[in-house]
Amino acid sequence: MAGLPRDPMILYSVLNTKLRDFYPSLDALCEDLDEDKAELLEAMAAVGFRYDASRNAFV
Repeated sequence: MAGLPRDPMILYSVLNTKLRDFYPSLDALCEDLDEDKAELLEAMAAVGFRYDASRNAFV
């Protein structure tokens, strides 16, 4: 997560904003930002969030 915030709540906000405004999926976000999808999913799961593909958001 080199270019993304480390704080989980800020990361949650940044990811959902980027997913809402710029990316059609988490895969597209990860590919464009060169981020590890598994690492993002793990970081979000550690604080109780999961990715919902139908919403294209962490909930």
